[in-house]
Amino acid sequence: MSRINLLPWREEKRKELQQEFMTLLAIVALLAAAVWGAFHYYHVQLIEVENSRLKYIGEKITILDAKIEEIKELEKEKESLLSRMRAIEQLQGNRPLIVRLFDELVTNLPEGLSVTSIKQKDASITIEGLAQSNARVSSFMRNLEKSEWLQKPDLKVIQESEVGGDKAVNSFTLTFAQRIPKAEGDEEE
Repeated sequence: MSRINLLPWREEKRKELQQEFMTLLAIVALLAAAVWGAFHYYHVQLIEVENSRLKYIGEKITILDAKIEEIKELEKEKESLLSRMRAIEQLQGNRPLIVRLFDELVTNLPEGLSVTSIKQKDASITIEGLAQSNARVSSFMRNLEKSEWLQKPDLKVIQESEVGGDKAVNSFTLTFAQRIPKAEGDEEE
């Protein structure tokens, strides 16, 4: 006798396949969610690492900016000190020249002529004074031309003025240049 199966086996097979499909679909969805979660976590970690690097770099930049400002201040201070040193060296170097200038003035100043003001700017010297006569000023200029240390006397102003009531004197303004004569060893070279 043959057996006939009258049960709805196709429907059960379909339900079973549908159940397997849903199970596989759930597993795939869970795996996809896990992969997406891992990927998202990885990217969040990368972003956090980059943010911490940026924060570290920002802190270092701030520190370096402060050091740069400090270096700039030190450079300004250094330049100030160097300019002071140059000024002191220049004064030290010019000290004998100033002494020599006054020595030359005293040596070349004729009787009857007095100096009321001396001004120096670089190598140019301006003298204001009083003279008993124009001849005294002329004599002073000739003496300056003969000097090794002084040159190019130029009379700017000479005018008659009164000092102390009835005494007439000539007030004058004279400019000349100071020079440094060559040493004997320099001429041979």
